[in-house]
Amino acid sequence: MAMSDAPARPDTAREQPGARKLLPVATRARTRGVVGELLRERRALTVVSFGVLALSTVVGLFTAPLLGHIVDVVADGRQAEAITTPVVLLVVVAVAQGVLTAYGIALVARLGEGVLAALRERFVERALALPLEQVEQAGAGDLTSRVTNDVTRITEAVRGALPQMAHATLTVGLTLVALAVLDWRFLLAAVLATPVQLWAVRWYAGRGAALYAEHRVATGALQQQLLSTIGGSATVRAFRRDAEHVREVSQRSQASVDLALRGIRLITRFYARLNLAEFIGLAAVLTVGFLLVRDGSVSIGIATAAALYFHNLFNPINVALELVDEAQSAAASLDRMVGVADLPATPQPQQIPMPDNPSVKAAAISHAYLPGHEVLRNVNLEMLPGERIALVGASGAGKTTLARLVAGIHRPTSGSITIGGVSLDELGPAAVRRTVVLISQDVHVFAGPLADDLRLALPEATDAELLTALDRVGAAEWTQALPEGLATVVGEGGHRLTVAQAQQLALARLVLVDPPVAILDEATADAGSAGARVLEAAAEKALEGRTGLVVAHRLTQAAGAGLVVVLDDGKIVETGTHDELVAFGGRYAALWKAWSDSRDPGAPGSGLILQA
Repeated sequence: MAMSDAPARPDTAREQPGARKLLPVATRARTRGVVGELLRERRALTVVSFGVLALSTVVGLFTAPLLGHIVDVVADGRQAEAITTPVVLLVVVAVAQGVLTAYGIALVARLGEGVLAALRERFVERALALPLEQVEQAGAGDLTSRVTNDVTRITEAVRGALPQMAHATLTVGLTLVALAVLDWRFLLAAVLATPVQLWAVRWYAGRGAALYAEHRVATGALQQQLLSTIGGSATVRAFRRDAEHVREVSQRSQASVDLALRGIRLITRFYARLNLAEFIGLAAVLTVGFLLVRDGSVSIGIATAAALYFHNLFNPINVALELVDEAQSAAASLDRMVGVADLPATPQPQQIPMPDNPSVKAAAISHAYLPGHEVLRNVNLEMLPGERIALVGASGAGKTTLARLVAGIHRPTSGSITIGGVSLDELGPAAVRRTVVLISQDVHVFAGPLADDLRLALPEATDAELLTALDRVGAAEWTQALPEGLATVVGEGGHRLTVAQAQQLALARLVLVDPPVAILDEATADAGSAGARVLEAAAEKALEGRTGLVVAHRLTQAAGAGLVVVLDDGKIVETGTHDELVAFGGRYAALWKAWSDSRDPGAPGSGLILQA
């Protein structure tokens, strides 16, 4: 299925200077095209679903003529036995219609679920392949709101609104045909309500689509702010920014509430217009019926059937028009899902052979997250095959940015990065991910058996290989002590792991993936002194035989590296071995002295922590 032949429209937030670069949103025409493609792939189910619903509607249309016949029987003064057959037929019609309607709605819901599942799979596939830089520019709230709120909204529409809309549309169309069969003048009277209804829909649609799209963006911004505030709560408190963050959350929340209230007011005015249309139509049908019965053109029973037909239109028409509300909301969410699902697949470049221990070279790289605010300035760094380099520097020096540039997460504003003599652009994202693995201090333990968590790195790994990897990073003892060993459920709802244990799992995954280049970005930062000693030893083992870059959180990590690089204000200010830099007496020597003076002799793994 081709899903990338039309451009996505930009969100309004994209046009604002300094705003986040939100993920793309598909045009409404493109969304219809994608849904059409998915329906064509399920052509047989589509035909059967709507065929059954159409049959149930046709069966239900016999109700009004049967009731009209009963009215004529009574008006003519015939015997009571004359209504027996019509009454029996009414029961048969009611049962048949109920069964067919239930079955048809179930088929339509099944069709909708299949279409949604296919779209959701494409969405997840594309979302997982998005460059981390693009996700960060958009903000985690934008992506998570699409995965949660938008998917939920579409799912609700597919399970509820879609079957009702299909049934209501068929009922309206076939009932209008039935009115024409009774007498074409009844149809003319009924359609007098149509201009008002169309006006109401047009009025609402012109306002609802933009309002719901705006509300989706506001919800994403609120989620982003909540993620930032809650996720960084310790930092927020440390810098006494509580009030500022509460104010930001309050403002974004109020913006979302204001838009929701505007939507409610819009719906109320929409319903008032629908009620006006009902009054006009029913009054017209009753008037035409009275005139036709008076001049003998139709019987009382036919006029009754016509009135019943139009009265029966109230519910499906209102359902169809009221579902415009849900349709607008779901369509806005669907546009956002298709916008991501429609992104072109990442092209796979030609496979380039990579040595077991490649060199890594950053040549004159600079980087700025915002124009005019450089985080790195003309940095040159070369990592020889198998060499281990430690990055040292104060908070904001650019250590993590440099690490993420080498890992291919960001692209430098200027300069180039090569691995094994090949630029990252030539390698392509997939090859870079196979060649370079970055482990940060934020490690996620997936809910499920411990073995499954490890096999994320190497799906075909045997239990023996998993145990070997765990043993290499010093985790064999505690994993074997778990209630069910590798089968023990960990993560949310399962056995809770300590910070150090979770980080050891990440290092074990690194061993299983076995990349030639590994980057550890403060991987021991949250473990505490005792846990840090364990993790530093585990990191040493995990990095054996690889080209390694370590963003040092503790100076003990720097002391054990082959080369120490000191960053300050985005520039490299010192380079050398630990002994050379201590003897030099510069910035690193001052840090080392402060660490030595503060070190607790009874805790050899403790020491100065470099805040990031």
